[in-house]
Amino acid sequence: MTRKAFLEDAYLTACEASVKAVQEDGTIVLDQTNFYATSGGQPGDSGYLELADGSHIPIVETRYGPDRNTILHVPGETATTMKPDDTVICHVAWERRYNLMRMHTACHILSVVCPYPITSANVGETESRVDFDLPEAGVNKEDVTREIMEIVLGNHPVFTQWITAAELDANPEIVKSKNVKPPRGAGDIRLVCIGDEARIDSQPCGGTHVSETQEVGDIHIGKIEKKGKENRRFRIRFGPLPA
Repeated sequence: MTRKAFLEDAYLTACEASVKAVQEDGTIVLDQTNFYATSGGQPGDSGYLELADGSHIPIVETRYGPDRNTILHVPGETATTMKPDDTVICHVAWERRYNLMRMHTACHILSVVCPYPITSANVGETESRVDFDLPEAGVNKEDVTREIMEIVLGNHPVFTQWITAAELDANPEIVKSKNVKPPRGAGDIRLVCIGDEARIDSQPCGGTHVSETQEVGDIHIGKIEKKGKENRRFRIRFGPLPA
């Protein structure tokens, strides 16, 4: 099992780790990592591993192994010089990660402004999309942008807490995804909360987020698209709403 240091501190740009294995396909398994692995619509981190001699192994992708307990670091070049028990320093490509943290937080805020079942979502560095089960749009990008920015500028705290599966069963309304349910059987369930005492939002999520809403910065809805009879796609982008 790989210890997921990114769950404890999304701002951890570097951490020390021990090599557990270099697999036949070249992917690298560490005992712990601050690299987020692709999941929940958020892409995995990139960056590099610093070896004891000061050389670097670029990491172009991070993903889960088949068991979902191991995290695989995909190198951009051969890592045959690495062997089990070697010590490395994991360096996340921070600008990319931080943009994804801001965007992922913005998507949560969008789900507060548009409280409809989420059918799909994808987090990007400059643009993200969230699809809602919304038969009749009845909303426009100007009003949604204004309400999003009210929350952003309110500079509310963003934090995590953990609940048991039984507590989740007692509060099913906090699950906003229509098609994907939080994984069970792996212990407690992580919630991402916004606002004092989670007054603005609380929902299961394993992604990385900023610590206060103001860090999101200017954000706007660029387009609302009809994708099927009961699906509306909201494209959320960095920057102020164009005039």
